[in-house]
Amino acid sequence: MHSIVLLIWLTLCAAQDARQRHISNVLTLGGGALAMVYLLGTGNTWIGAEAVQGGWAALLALVLTLPGYRWRRLGAGDVKLMTAFGLATDGQLLLYTFIGAALASLMWLLLAPKLWLHMSQGVRQRLRYLEPSKSKKLPFAPFVLSGALLALLWIH
Repeated sequence: MHSIVLLIWLTLCAAQDARQRHISNVLTLGGGALAMVYLLGTGNTWIGAEAVQGGWAALLALVLTLPGYRWRRLGAGDVKLMTAFGLATDGQLLLYTFIGAALASLMWLLLAPKLWLHMSQGVRQRLRYLEPSKSKKLPFAPFVLSGALLALLWIH
C-alpha cells in the first residue's frame, strides 16, 4: 500500500515535469515534509526502513543530484524530488531508482526518435518537453517514475 502512494506521488511529479518542465514546490517540498513528519513520528520511513536509513538516503540523493544541478543537467525540483524520495524510502531503493532512471533515460534517447513520429499529435503536445530533438535537458521526473517502478519490481 505504501508503495502505491509513493508511485502516485511520483506520477504526479512526472506528469507535471513532462508537461511543464517544472515540478511545483507543493509536490516536492510537501512530499518531503510529509516524509519527514512520518519519519519523526514513527521512527521509520514511509516504506518501513529505519529512520537513519531515510536520513542516509536523503544525503545520498543530494550527493547524486547536486552535481547534476551544478552542471545544469538537473533542476532544483529534481534535487528536491530525489531528496524527498530518499526521506520516504531507503538507500537501496533510492540507488536502484536512480540507476533505473538513468537506464530509462538512455532507452528514451535511443528509442524516442523512432517512436515520436508515430505518437498522436495530442500525446506529443502534452509531452512536448520529452521531444527527443527539443533539448539536451529532458525532464527527469518521468524517468525517476520509470526507475522507481523498475526498482520496486526488482526488489519485491
